[in-house]
Amino acid sequence: MSAARTLRVPGRHGYAAEFSPYLPGRLACATAQHYGIAGCGTLLILDQNETGLAIFRSFDWNDGLFDVTWSENNEHVLVTCGGDGSLQLWDTAKATGPLQVYKEHAQEVYSVDWSQTRGEQLVVSGSWDQTVKVWDPTVGKSLCTFRGHESVIYSTIWSPHMPGCFASASGDQTLRIWDMKATGVRIVIPAHQAEVLSCDWCKYNENLLVTGAVDCSLRGWDLRNVRQPVFELLGHTYAIRRVKFSPFHASVLASCSYDFTVRFWNFSKPDPLLETVEHHTEFTCGLDFSLQSPTQVADCSWDETIKIYDPTCLTVIPA
Repeated sequence: MSAARTLRVPGRHGYAAEFSPYLPGRLACATAQHYGIAGCGTLLILDQNETGLAIFRSFDWNDGLFDVTWSENNEHVLVTCGGDGSLQLWDTAKATGPLQVYKEHAQEVYSVDWSQTRGEQLVVSGSWDQTVKVWDPTVGKSLCTFRGHESVIYSTIWSPHMPGCFASASGDQTLRIWDMKATGVRIVIPAHQAEVLSCDWCKYNENLLVTGAVDCSLRGWDLRNVRQPVFELLGHTYAIRRVKFSPFHASVLASCSYDFTVRFWNFSKPDPLLETVEHHTEFTCGLDFSLQSPTQVADCSWDETIKIYDPTCLTVIPA
């Protein structure tokens, strides 16, 4: 693996890292003080340079920040979510902020995602109050609220294929697929016999999702038949905190875990584990693939570091 570009952010524990869909090498990172239990949070906007990573902007919030998502229609705009139940809209072209605060959730908001399908500009949020809310960032209040989960919601993600469709993962051990047009849950998948902390939608297959859970396993789900997972990936030794499909390879995904590692997988292979990256000394919570560089990955950890690197396995995969 090539040497990682590393930025140390003392007193800030990383929760989420997201590459800009517009600017090569720009990365957003949501962080919290005191492991997210108390204190404030900081949104960091980073740029890569020849020597490593540099902070382009940082924005402080009065509670921990747990997730971040870039706008899909404005290269300067992003949304974060925090421990005070609010979502915050930021503009990297301005040194102060936020532009807007949306506060409806009754507890921590752990997940935000900006829709990727053309024709809609919507944000979905998932909270510990067991609700999912959908927002139009130009409107000051949520468009709708979805109820049905019986525990904390850890992850919400839009389908990259189907407008108005999103998935959520919860401490109630289920993965749920929702449709705004149906204003309710379409599919309930008992995905694990443990809390499900993360889910993602395959960029190449509208019927394929992956879940990562406290039972240390990753499972793939085909929405046309959800009785059994289509794959199961084992190797992590503690809870899986985040999972992401590659935007460049249809059967490659990455996962990060409370076991301090990031693992890369090709679920189409008999021996699916491609590589294990061990460069953190604490829970690894944030993870993303670059949308511009097929080999580049970013992650962040409670060890107060953010890293951008090129894992060996991504540099040798045939196109």
